Amino acid sequence: MNEEKEICLVIGTAGHIDHGKTTLISALTGVDCDRLLEEKKRGITIELGFAPLHLQDGRVVSVIDVPGHERFIRQMVAGASGIDAALLVVAADEGVMPQTREHLAIMELLGVHDGLVAITKADRVEEGMVELVREDVKEFVRGTFLDGKPIVPVSALSGANLDVLRREIVALVDRVRPRPRSGALFLPIDRAFPISGFGTVITGTAYRGMARPGTEVEVLPTGRQGKIRSLQVHGHPVDEACAGQRVAANLTNVAVDQIERGDVVCQRGIYAPTACFDATIRLLPSVREPLRHWQRVHLCIGTSEVLARVALLQSKQIRPGTEEPAQLVLEEPVVCTLNQRFIIRFYSPLITIGGGGVVFPYSRKPRGAEARARVLARMRALLSAGTPSVRLERLIDDARAMDAQSAAVAMQETLANCADIAKNLAASGRIVELKGDKPLYLSLARCAELKTDLKDAVLAYQKSFPAEAGLPLDEALRQVPLPDARALRSLIALMIEDGALTLDENKVRTPDFAPRSEGEFLKNSQRLAEICRRQGWQLLTLDELRDEMKLSQPVFGALIQSLRNSRELALLPGGYVLTAELERAMLGILREIGGNVTLAAVRDRTQSSRKFILPVLEYFDSKGYTRRVGDVRVVKGQ
Repeated sequence: MNEEKEICLVIGTAGHIDHGKTTLISALTGVDCDRLLEEKKRGITIELGFAPLHLQDGRVVSVIDVPGHERFIRQMVAGASGIDAALLVVAADEGVMPQTREHLAIMELLGVHDGLVAITKADRVEEGMVELVREDVKEFVRGTFLDGKPIVPVSALSGANLDVLRREIVALVDRVRPRPRSGALFLPIDRAFPISGFGTVITGTAYRGMARPGTEVEVLPTGRQGKIRSLQVHGHPVDEACAGQRVAANLTNVAVDQIERGDVVCQRGIYAPTACFDATIRLLPSVREPLRHWQRVHLCIGTSEVLARVALLQSKQIRPGTEEPAQLVLEEPVVCTLNQRFIIRFYSPLITIGGGGVVFPYSRKPRGAEARARVLARMRALLSAGTPSVRLERLIDDARAMDAQSAAVAMQETLANCADIAKNLAASGRIVELKGDKPLYLSLARCAELKTDLKDAVLAYQKSFPAEAGLPLDEALRQVPLPDARALRSLIALMIEDGALTLDENKVRTPDFAPRSEGEFLKNSQRLAEICRRQGWQLLTLDELRDEMKLSQPVFGALIQSLRNSRELALLPGGYVLTAELERAMLGILREIGGNVTLAAVRDRTQSSRKFILPVLEYFDSKGYTRRVGDVRVVKGQ
C-alpha cells in the first residue's frame, strides 16, 4: 500500500447548477461537501465545499466544490481564486449551459492553465446523446485552456467510468506544477468559526509561503495581530502547511467576530492594505458594451468582493475582447499580492465582464498627464521584470529612494530576502545602498543628485568659511535630504572612494581645499576692528571698508561672513558696518542718556550725524534693545 503524501495542489470544480458537481466529488472522495442545512433542504450548493482526494499512488490533493447558481458567483470566485487546475462538469442531459460558460470564462481570467472535463449523468441518456454532448463540449472549449484536454463521461451514482476519471486526474496532477513554497504567508480566509476550548479557527487556500505553529501573523486589512497556535490539513494536525494546500489554522488573540470573509492571514510586516492598485484588465469578447473610464464595478479578488472604480490610464474605454492598463480605485481597502488575478463584474446588471492581474498593489490615482505617464512607465517596467531582482531595481528607479521596510512591503518579501536581493543589485552596480539606522536604497540617478547636492554644500561652506576645516556633519545633514547621520556617512564614503571628498574629524571638504591661515584671518579681523574704532560714529559702508583694507573680494567677503557668523559684526540699513565693540559702546551711551532717548540727543553725544545714527537706532529697535514711542525711544530695562 502506498504511503499517503499531501500534495500542494488544489483542483476546483466548475459548471452549471444541478449538473452534479457535489455528487461527483462525493463519489470520488467519500465526502459530502454540502454541509449546511439549507443546502440539504434546497438541494443546491450555496457555500464552498472542501474534500481531500486520495489518488491511487498515495498522493492526496485538495478539491474545492463551488456553487453553480448565478447568484453565488462571489462564492465561486472565492473558491476558484485559489485553484491550480479545473474539473469542468457538464451534465449529459443538459449540455453546455449559461453558468458553464461563465465559470469557464472566470477560470481563464483567473489564470487557470490546465484541467479536464467530466460529463456527468451519463447513465440518464442514450450513448448517442453522450457523444453529441462530448462533441458540443469539444467545440465549446476550443481555444481555451481545456482545448484538447480529456473529456470523460461518468455516472456518480452507478460508478461508471469513475476509474477512468481517477486515472485522468492522476495524469492532471502529474502535469500541473505545484506552487512554489517560497515567499511570505498569504492565506485568504473563506471561513471563520469558534471551537470550544481552542478559540478562533479560520480556513482557506494558502496562496503563498508556508505556515507553522508559532508563526506571528496579522489579519489584514484590519491589522489585528496574533499567532498560529495549531494547523490542520484535511482534518489532520500538521507541523507546517504550504502554498497550494487547504489549511485550517487556530489563531490566538483574534476573535471570530473580528474576522470577515475577504480578510487575509499574512506573515506579519510583509503586506499592507491598499485602496488603489495598478492592473491590466481584459474584457471578455462576449460583453455587449465597452467598459468606460471611472465606471463602477464589482471587484472579486481573493475571497473578498468590493465596489471599485476603473480608472483607465491611456484610453477612455476598454472594448470587448481587448486589454488595457488601468487602476482599480476601491471603495474599501483590500489586501492583494503581486500578479494576483481578479474578476470584475458590472455594477448592474451583475454579470461577469472581465478580469486581470495586479501589477503593483500600492498605487495612487495620478493627477494630470505627466503623473499618468509615470504610472504607465512603472507598469511597463514591472510587467517586463522577469526576476525579483529586476522588479526591485525598477521599483527603486521609480521611487528614486526607498528604505528597507518600504522596499520589503513593495516587493512583498521578508526584510531578509529583500536585503539579499538589494545587496546583489548594489554589488552589480544597479542600485546604491546606503548603510544607516535603516538601509536606504537609491536609484543611480538619485544617488548622483545627492552627491551633487552634498558637494555643492561643501563648496559653498568652504567659500563662506575659508578658515574652517570643512563642512560639519550636522550641517551637512541639514543640507542633504538623508534620514540619518549613518546614511550621510555612507554617502560620504562613496564620494571619498570617487576622490570627490575628504572627511577629517567630522568635517567634510574637497581634497584640493586648504583652510586659510588663522594668523592671516586674525590679522585682517584686528585691522578691521582698528579701522572701525578709528572711524568711530562716522560709519563706513562695506565698499568703503574694503577699499580701506585693500583686500580682494573673496578674502574680504569670507572675512565679513565669518565675523557676522560669530556676531562680531553687523550690517545696518544702507550697508553700514557696525562692529560688536561699537554696538556695546552705543548701548552704554543710551543707558547714560536714560529716560526717553531722542535721535538728536544721541547725535550730539556721539558728535555724529543723523545719516549714521538713524541706521544704528533702527538696528537697535530690530534687536529689541530699544522700543520706539513716537519720536523718542525707551531703552529696554529702563
